[in-house]
Amino acid sequence: MAQQRALPQSKETLLQSYNKRLKDDVKSIMDNFTEIIKTAKIEDETQVSRATQGEQDNYEMHVRAANIVRAGESLMKLVSDLKQFLILNDFPSVNEAIDQRNQQLRALQEECDRKLIALRDEISIDLYELEEEYYSSSSSLCEANDLPLCEAYWRLDLDTDSADGLSAPVLASPEPSTGPLQAAVPAHSHASGPGPSEHT
Repeated sequence: MAQQRALPQSKETLLQSYNKRLKDDVKSIMDNFTEIIKTAKIEDETQVSRATQGEQDNYEMHVRAANIVRAGESLMKLVSDLKQFLILNDFPSVNEAIDQRNQQLRALQEECDRKLIALRDEISIDLYELEEEYYSSSSSLCEANDLPLCEAYWRLDLDTDSADGLSAPVLASPEPSTGPLQAAVPAHSHASGPGPSEHT
């Protein structure tokens, strides 16, 4: 608690010193400028000669002009110190700026999220329509290339079995004719010469 009380006291003292520097520098500029104007006024004859008085006035003007320049440089240094003081010690303003920036970034993030969600919904709708169109066209064509691999092989086996079943009767058809052909052979041999019974 003592430290927290000391910090505001040091800040108050620093601000008072800044205020005093500001008043002193402004007063110095005003006083020196006023004296330069007074020196430029032509006076009547005095005990000092005009040449000597002119040199003295010229020197005084240079000195007062240098004082004005010094006071101006002091004011510029005071401005720099005030900026540094505000940057380092003005926490409410810094926090407010940070909060404003965070709000801007959050608003930008929410806008990006809304756009991404809308884009996702549009893409999902388009994909659904494309899938429906694809599956409806493929089911209407019903080609073997569109079938799964196992079903394609199954259909190929069925076609092979049916082809074998059709070719079997064609090969078996000549078998009934073998009887007459075998019967004709003995008849031909009997006509050509005597058989074993006749030879005996």
